[in-house]
Amino acid sequence: MINPLEWFRSKKADAPPVVALVVFIVDWSRQKRVTAAFEKAGVQIQYTAKGKGTASKEILDLLGIGATDKAVVFSLEDAARLQPLIKDIAGKVGLWERGAGVAFSVPLSGINTPVLGVFSGERAETKDNKEHNDGEEAGIMETKKRSDLIMCILNQGYSDEFMAEARKAGAGGGTVLSVRGAARQGQVKFFGISVQNEKEIIMILSTREKKNAIMSAVSEKFGVQSEAEGIVFSVPADNITGIELR
Repeated sequence: MINPLEWFRSKKADAPPVVALVVFIVDWSRQKRVTAAFEKAGVQIQYTAKGKGTASKEILDLLGIGATDKAVVFSLEDAARLQPLIKDIAGKVGLWERGAGVAFSVPLSGINTPVLGVFSGERAETKDNKEHNDGEEAGIMETKKRSDLIMCILNQGYSDEFMAEARKAGAGGGTVLSVRGAARQGQVKFFGISVQNEKEIIMILSTREKKNAIMSAVSEKFGVQSEAEGIVFSVPADNITGIELR
């Protein structure tokens, strides 16, 4: 006779993992430390992009850093490992140091099956990742407020003006990535937006209370009807580590 409790436990163990996107934004000089820490932690998939910080001079002076290049390291990870993984890597790359960077995660609503299979095979290792160096992470700040990642895709050359407007609405700082749009049939306009132009992606972490004000402000001046042709959206951000959003 099958024990109902044992049956339930076995089915729960067989359930596919929930995968999230993990993002570390650090000074470029720390990029190798982040990728090495990911590899040591057994992270299977990671990508690095080069960006630039957008914090105001006053904030940079307060943090003791300059307008340096930023490394934006993306990875995918089982949600069951997120909190210990982020804290462990944050400790190894020194996110407790002033102005060192920030880490956070973004939940995913779907992923292709072969990639999900990679994480299904790692479930047995989850328990082994619960032991960490508490001394290293003792000074790391972790934001407990409900937060969002605001993202805007706009034409190049507007990031400084964009961030000035975002700061007026309550944003602290952001990170800019240079990208190029691609359309299915060459250079076209989609809802009046030039798709195949040089673009910038601006990422801003914000508390949920400030999100609407920031998005409304930048959309009014840099939205799809402006010369910047900006597309603005947000996604929930969890496990924010390294800075405290106010």
